[in-house]
Amino acid sequence: MAHNLFNTLKELSLPRGKKAKYYSLPALEAAGLGRISRLPISIRIVLEAVLRNCDNRKVTEAHVKRLADWQPTAPRLDEIPFVVSRIVLQDFTGVPLLVDLAAMRSTAKKMGKDPEMVEPLVPVDLVVDHSVQVDYYGTDDALKLNMEMEFHRNRERYQFIKWGMQAFDTFKVVPPGIGIVHQVNLEYLARGVHEKEGILYPDTLVGTDSHTTMINGIGVVGWGVGGIEAEAGMLGQPVYFLTPDVVGVNLTGKLSTGVTATDLVLTVTELLRKSGVVGKFVEFFGEGTASLTVPDRATIGNMAPEYGATMGFFPVDDATVEYFRGTGRSEEEVAAFQSYFKAQELYGVPRKGEIDYTRELELDLSTVKPSLAGPRRPQDRIELDNVKARFTELFSRPVMQGGYGRDAAALKLRYKVHSIEESDTGAEVADSASAERNTAAVRPGTERNITEMVNNRPILAPAEAPVYGANGLFDLAHADILIAAITSCTNTSNPSVLLAAGLLAKKAVEKGLSVKCHIKTSLAPGSRVVTEYLRETGLLPYLDKLGFNLAGYGCTTCIGNSGPLSVPIEETVVSNDLVCAAVLSGNRNFEARIHPNIRANFLASPPLVVAYALAGNMLKDLTAEPLGYGENGQPVWLADIWPRDDEIQSLMKFAANGETFRRLYSNLTQDHPLWNDISSVSGEVYDWPKSTYIAEPPFFQDFSLQPRPHNEIRSARALAIFGDSVTTDHISPAGSIKDTSPAGKYLLSSGVSKPDFNSYGARRGNHEVMMRGTFANVRIKNLMIPGSEGGITLHQPDGEQMSIYDAAMRYVADDIPTVVFGGEEYGSGSSRDWAAKGTQLLGVKAVIAKSFERIHRSNLIGMGVLPLQFKGDDSVESLGIQGNEAFDIEGLSSIRPQQDVTLVIRDNTGSRREIDLLCRIDTGIEIDYYQHGGILPYVLRELMKA
Repeated sequence: MAHNLFNTLKELSLPRGKKAKYYSLPALEAAGLGRISRLPISIRIVLEAVLRNCDNRKVTEAHVKRLADWQPTAPRLDEIPFVVSRIVLQDFTGVPLLVDLAAMRSTAKKMGKDPEMVEPLVPVDLVVDHSVQVDYYGTDDALKLNMEMEFHRNRERYQFIKWGMQAFDTFKVVPPGIGIVHQVNLEYLARGVHEKEGILYPDTLVGTDSHTTMINGIGVVGWGVGGIEAEAGMLGQPVYFLTPDVVGVNLTGKLSTGVTATDLVLTVTELLRKSGVVGKFVEFFGEGTASLTVPDRATIGNMAPEYGATMGFFPVDDATVEYFRGTGRSEEEVAAFQSYFKAQELYGVPRKGEIDYTRELELDLSTVKPSLAGPRRPQDRIELDNVKARFTELFSRPVMQGGYGRDAAALKLRYKVHSIEESDTGAEVADSASAERNTAAVRPGTERNITEMVNNRPILAPAEAPVYGANGLFDLAHADILIAAITSCTNTSNPSVLLAAGLLAKKAVEKGLSVKCHIKTSLAPGSRVVTEYLRETGLLPYLDKLGFNLAGYGCTTCIGNSGPLSVPIEETVVSNDLVCAAVLSGNRNFEARIHPNIRANFLASPPLVVAYALAGNMLKDLTAEPLGYGENGQPVWLADIWPRDDEIQSLMKFAANGETFRRLYSNLTQDHPLWNDISSVSGEVYDWPKSTYIAEPPFFQDFSLQPRPHNEIRSARALAIFGDSVTTDHISPAGSIKDTSPAGKYLLSSGVSKPDFNSYGARRGNHEVMMRGTFANVRIKNLMIPGSEGGITLHQPDGEQMSIYDAAMRYVADDIPTVVFGGEEYGSGSSRDWAAKGTQLLGVKAVIAKSFERIHRSNLIGMGVLPLQFKGDDSVESLGIQGNEAFDIEGLSSIRPQQDVTLVIRDNTGSRREIDLLCRIDTGIEIDYYQHGGILPYVLRELMKA
């Protein structure tokens, strides 16, 4: 029943004579609870949720008062219980979440409880977007073939998803082939406001993907969380977080001609990362903010994880309302949305001086220049005219200083690419392309990629620009581009840059330019609307002619689903240790993420992706050298084919046709035989058939209604020692599975042949695969073995070298606890809960690092693993930790939020040192989670008690 705390329950008149109740923030200010109208807009939206959900149990009157009295620079000691309106999932994280829910139901049934007590209490949408891979490309049927391959690989997963659809009432699915979760969320799932039991309230959410923040572009408060935290939210638990600082970013001026939203977001990412906004809300305001289109705002919101913020929030204004109309929301929805935000005095972009922020930053939009970011981090922006010089500098810079440590003279060398028949069969390739080589390469002159896949990998495309010798060979060099991908919701949700890419392709084709044969090109937009407007504007055929054929509607290259390169190219790269490049319109470019053997990855706008595909090499200065030569032999410069702003603007109407959005989203399973042909089991409890994709996890083994007490950690060993910026990609890879890895050996022993391995991401529903894949990235560097790469370690005290998995299992068998050491930004990257789940299953009791990424720190606690932080200047290096010591962690018997604990270091000579560590369990509810062994046991016990 609705309460009326502080007399805030008011009535709102809606169109057509309708009325609804809402909890009024102006009324809360009138009741004397603070200057609500001076609070950041994002804080006010969270405050409304706290007020509306006040039940004096999980959410109390004291919570409302504290948040209403938010002070810009106060110490952040209080936690906020935030009840969200809905939850969104992508399939890589959503399937494991569904596995956990099924396991909780199985556990409830075993304990004689009603399994249906485990049921999401808020709407949940799962968008299947992470499973499609670019196996086929450059042909008209690439989409069809890639989807058929996707369904072949993932049938068991999709059967399980269909079981979840019938088992849980509030669980809905957007099937494969529709789009990327964040773009679908932006264009379709987000409705602006919700109504329940006569109460109107704003859309808020959390999602199991760090780029959930894209929704901030339309004024929705939401961010990425781990799957375990999302499960708690689904089952009635608030999302708890510390009251945040809010950094206001005042955008002034306007973007210059020829500058894209991608250039802007890379500049914002660089600025905010340097300014230190990690864990904070960022809110954009000012006249420059008001001048941005909603897709531009969404692009900036999308990359909040890259600049470290919890959110990159944009208030609702007229542009937001027009975006809702242009994307097919009904007039009734739009009117309710606009009326609600005006009644709450939340409508419009604030100007300077109207809001009290923790601190303010400023960016003049007119100073933004065309840029790329890379080659390893999204915050490392490079202006277009400096890309050649930057690559050259990094090539010979020492590895310890972030370079590649090569001789500069090697940039002038070229290396022959052998045909498959001539390839050295002993060459090892760290990807699925090292599979059996039993076919011939396609010879020059064959239609581009006509026979795209052999044994789940592409074969060599014919020559277009490189010169073949008489035997059909060509060569490669350092800095050559091997992948050029228009990919990722970050940019494909933005019509201006997609239309720009199409216009550039049109002009390039008309000038007689073509893409080099060694480059794997693809177009994988986040929505079917994109190809609709590219087709209507007549631009899609020109992208096709350059090899950017439609390859899938999903994340593809941006998350590492770039698919294999041809075997001869792979072997040339590996055998000569080439530093080759990928250029993509994505949001992440960590080393080995895009492809295991591509070391330099650059983020760029879609038109620049096409331009670099035409150039073929990162050492070509696109501002001072021609892209290539046309059919008439004349040089063609980037300026010759770069689209004018008025050309782009004249086509924008095709991307804002509400009827197109309504038609494409009205029936998601129509004309979708691949999905409709998937059969599944029924029932409230899953029967767990034998599968290497889906398995009942061990998280509830020996489950009891009372948690076991936590003791001090004694005589622990170091499982691994890592440096700075170890990402969740390093900890829990999503890419290919090597047959020589522990996971590969497990699959082979289970009767799975190598071509059917699929990827780690697709097998996240099976803990046996995932725990073996933890710390298995081919580029991860364990400092216990200097100069090494890959998931290996030294078992102690014997010093035997073995895989991290094998060492962990030996420690578990001997009842020896383990710890992992890290540097700065441990766990940065995607919100990958298996990075925490796998850590726990390997027997790790604590992770000790210089600093943690927000979501991964939370996920570790959610799995009962202690995140501990070095204090001051202490680090692995300063303390001289080698990995052969034994460790005690003391002070855990009565643990409190952010208390100090003691690390005792005992080396093999018997000497003993003690240092203080900061326990990064930050809130009271996190203490509860840790003491219960994680969020899931805590929630299940709460449900059973109820």
